[in-house]
Amino acid sequence: MQRFIPARRLLSVTKYYLRRQRRCFSQVAANEVDNNDGFVPKIPSFDYSPPPYTGPSADEILSKRKEYLSPAMFTLYSKPLNIVDGRMQYLFDDKGRRYVDAFGGIATVCCGHCHPHVVEAIVTQTKRLQHSTSLYLNHAISDFAEALANKLPGNLKVVFFTNSGTEANELAMMIARLYTGCHDIISVRNAYHGNASGTMGATAQSNWKFNVIQSGVHHAVSPDPYRGVFGSDGEKYARDVQDLIQFGTSGNIAGFISEAIQGVGGIIELAPGYLPAVYSTIKKAGGLCIADEVQAGFARTGSHFWGFENQGVVPDIVTMAKGIGNGIPLGAVVTTPEIAAVLTRRSYFNTFGGNPVCTAAGLAVLKVIEKEKLQENAFVVGTYLKERLAALKDKYDLIGDVRGRGLMLGVELVSDQKLKTPAKLETVHIMDQMKETGVLVGKGGFYGNVFRITPPLCFTKEDADFLVDAMDYIMGKM
Repeated sequence: MQRFIPARRLLSVTKYYLRRQRRCFSQVAANEVDNNDGFVPKIPSFDYSPPPYTGPSADEILSKRKEYLSPAMFTLYSKPLNIVDGRMQYLFDDKGRRYVDAFGGIATVCCGHCHPHVVEAIVTQTKRLQHSTSLYLNHAISDFAEALANKLPGNLKVVFFTNSGTEANELAMMIARLYTGCHDIISVRNAYHGNASGTMGATAQSNWKFNVIQSGVHHAVSPDPYRGVFGSDGEKYARDVQDLIQFGTSGNIAGFISEAIQGVGGIIELAPGYLPAVYSTIKKAGGLCIADEVQAGFARTGSHFWGFENQGVVPDIVTMAKGIGNGIPLGAVVTTPEIAAVLTRRSYFNTFGGNPVCTAAGLAVLKVIEKEKLQENAFVVGTYLKERLAALKDKYDLIGDVRGRGLMLGVELVSDQKLKTPAKLETVHIMDQMKETGVLVGKGGFYGNVFRITPPLCFTKEDADFLVDAMDYIMGKM
């Protein structure tokens, strides 16, 4: 049970850390930090400077957000960043300061910010035809569908385009229910699959669930190698899925949906052997297997193009978004011709799904990943970065776990190694100070104590060194 921390105590601890760090970051504007050993973590050189920013200030933007946008929208950092420019793995604020982007717009920017080939494809298509409707013929949608289908195994070759990952998962769940004639779906605890009515049911963290009707979804024990009861034994976790089917359903189900690596949940890679065992159980119960590749897909794990391939399975339906368009609003559902046919029972239509500009961008993304060998880079640089982070874990008791694959990595902070007590205050503090140093990382996990490291796939070893050196410096001062 986690100890409640009064707001006054939290504020005093935060102020204490900030006072300690104030002297240490006097040189931050120059992207340098000089420690007592004379070592200076310095941002890698980069041949681009953004044009001067002449827009509204951060305070003006924040004021408008508060007045005109949803109060549910939140920002990172004690002093929110005003990001106005981006190139490849770097972002620039309104003062022209450059940051290493190790969050990638939440695992979305895969080729790099404003990649010239992707931008060119978007601009060229926009000048010719921005939107019509899929009721007319246009080669952009069919060309991309063909290229996408060719990246998937088996008979996964029918593509439905959407606008987001949430929408893709909603459609996938509906298809599974229509095809099987069953309603029950099994998801995994700690998962995140979206925030619409159906996907919110599949999402299994109270942080992201509203008190509205969410029927027909059962949540299996999370096969978490770090915090789970069975460690890295995937087959033992899989038995819970069989129990759910036997004792929570009629014995027949619509399907099973899971991420190969839980992104929002804190970069939790499912225990080895879990998916093969679960997929076998689901098939026996008449269900379909849905792979949510919204975050792990498009070469991010390095060793494979899709996250599910790391467990040696072939799903019936694959959903994707984020990296598919390098920041363009685009998602997709891919399945077999037999399963896809269920949507012909009624009229199914998506106004913006398959928009020519979006699909032109998607095709450009696939070409860039292939041409620039970004999957290989994700593997090489990701392996190097993980090794460096693991060395940092050996140095600091604050780091409880380093995990993930390729350029989808997580660093979990704990205040007690044995009890694995989430170090929430320390996570916020270090994240804020890393920003001051010139490194942007994300934060996730149910307790908010995991650094999510999901940079553009053009990330270099020099960028990795800068990230780890900055983290090392900050932790060394605590």
